[in-house]
Amino acid sequence: MKNGTLFLGILFFCFELTAQQNIELYPTHWFTGMKWNKVQLIVRNTSASFDNVAVTTQYPGVSITKVHAFENKKYLAIDLTIQASAKPGKVQLQLNGTGSKMNLAWELKARRKGMGTSFANGVTSKDFIYLLMPDRFSNGNPANDKVAGYLDTVVNRKDPIKRHGGDLEGVANQLDYLKDLGVTAIWMTPVIENDMPLQSEQAGMMAGYHGYWFTNHYAIDKRLGGEKAYKNLIEAAHAKGIKIIQDAVYNHIGNEHWMYKDAPDKNWINQWTSYTNTNHRDEAIFDPFGNEADKKVMLDGWFVPHLPDINQRNPFVSNYLIQHALWTVEEFGIDGWRVDTYKYCDEAFMNKVNTALEKDFPTISIFGEAVANTVAGSAYFTKNNMNAAFKHNAPGTTDFPLSYAMMDALNQPFGWTQGVNKLYMTLSQDFLYQTPEKNCIFLDNHDMERFVSMIGEDMNKYKMGMNLLFTLRGIPQLYYGTELWMKNFKDPNDGMVRLDFPGGFQSDLSDKRLAGNRNPTEAKSFDYVRALANFRKKNSALQTGKMMQYLPKDGLYVYFRYDETSTVMVVLNASSKSNTLDWKLYRERTKGFNQAYDVISGESLKDKQVLAPMESRVVLLSK
Repeated sequence: MKNGTLFLGILFFCFELTAQQNIELYPTHWFTGMKWNKVQLIVRNTSASFDNVAVTTQYPGVSITKVHAFENKKYLAIDLTIQASAKPGKVQLQLNGTGSKMNLAWELKARRKGMGTSFANGVTSKDFIYLLMPDRFSNGNPANDKVAGYLDTVVNRKDPIKRHGGDLEGVANQLDYLKDLGVTAIWMTPVIENDMPLQSEQAGMMAGYHGYWFTNHYAIDKRLGGEKAYKNLIEAAHAKGIKIIQDAVYNHIGNEHWMYKDAPDKNWINQWTSYTNTNHRDEAIFDPFGNEADKKVMLDGWFVPHLPDINQRNPFVSNYLIQHALWTVEEFGIDGWRVDTYKYCDEAFMNKVNTALEKDFPTISIFGEAVANTVAGSAYFTKNNMNAAFKHNAPGTTDFPLSYAMMDALNQPFGWTQGVNKLYMTLSQDFLYQTPEKNCIFLDNHDMERFVSMIGEDMNKYKMGMNLLFTLRGIPQLYYGTELWMKNFKDPNDGMVRLDFPGGFQSDLSDKRLAGNRNPTEAKSFDYVRALANFRKKNSALQTGKMMQYLPKDGLYVYFRYDETSTVMVVLNASSKSNTLDWKLYRERTKGFNQAYDVISGESLKDKQVLAPMESRVVLLSK
């Protein structure tokens, strides 16, 4: 009898093990002590259907409040309450259905220690963000370039829209280079699994190398190194004082995601009788004279046919996305979020996810991507001072109006509403934001023409642009390689502005990280960025100080950043002719100072200083 009992026990164990192997749990595990303690666990059975299932658990401190069935019987949603008394361990869930029984193990882990010191540090105006694409930055482990079982195993560095093999280990290998440059935060395009085949787009058969085609929220792409490589990178970056920003995508998924291919219910995805593309017009959302049809197309329309648009108004979808965001911070220890396609998401949902993140991680930072045409449009998607019909709670945004204005200051002739006057006018509207200093400011990014090409490869304009980037209010972001004079237009496709970082791959002929391998122009651009970024790193006025600007005159634009300990004067002669700087015109801010030094050259500036065409200076005032 004892042998028979043992044999039956082994059979039962094998049945449970097989059953668990066919089960996917989302979230994969959770944490004790979270303020989000009512967790909605999605159970997916990949091989069978659930039928009239009751769920029980005897785990101390964990209770089941409700079990939800779906149109697709392969799914259950289990509402769990995790009390403050619950301890870390394996929660055993007993599923009893018609003619079937199943035991599932779901883990509770202890929370991380060191919020605000060793993780969730938040990215602020004291930081300098470096934006990179892992696939294009550096290949630290060629063995993971191709991963068996993935739908895309093509690696071709000669094709700008295929995968190139860069990974997270490669990013970790470059941390010393970035730290020396003055970088304090890294924003990478998404690292979440994109198990998608090549897709037909206007540019050709394109890979998901950029990371925006999610197929499994709870996996880090193995071609980037997977979960272990991500944790190693974050730990190594934190050890060097560098923060990590993760790129969130709530708006859409890749069409290989189970949420689309095998959805629990049809309404997890925004449905249309025929394919409908978004109109991309943010005005349709906040226009006081707008209509519901335009707004629906803006919010629910798809980007492209292979990116299903997620319905965040569905409470199950909302919980799934929010819990994943919370889980990610706790699991990996990231410091902040950049939210892709912010303006295309349901507004109430966005407020809800931001609130949940800030409640469990008060030191976290968030800025959303809202490609707005106007300052009012940009401010609308943040905490603002406007009497708008809906009030967003995002702390900051990617400041596109300011980016456009900086480029106009560099490229347009001086005029009443153009050139540096456009920049002056844009900044004068900062009163619309509650916290404009939490905006991410930039000259270019992975979706834009490269900065060096946009300024016609003009070194004076380059220096002027960098002077603006590192001295205006907000959090400066530099796109990878701009410090090394990387250039290009999006011709014939976006891949041309996402080429490989020079020196990040073993077969590269020259490693531009090394000073001896840079040509004179690359050396000049790198040295300028490095000097300016590291000066800013030590100057409180540029990090958190107030700003005062003066009306531009004949293309001459002057503004100040100042606090109790430092005053920095920024001078731009955005003119085709020389201009003379008259200190008396700015005595409101220069009074009491008798010396002024160029922070890059160390040169002493004098009254009646003559500035050559397109010359700019960052000047430290002293007494």
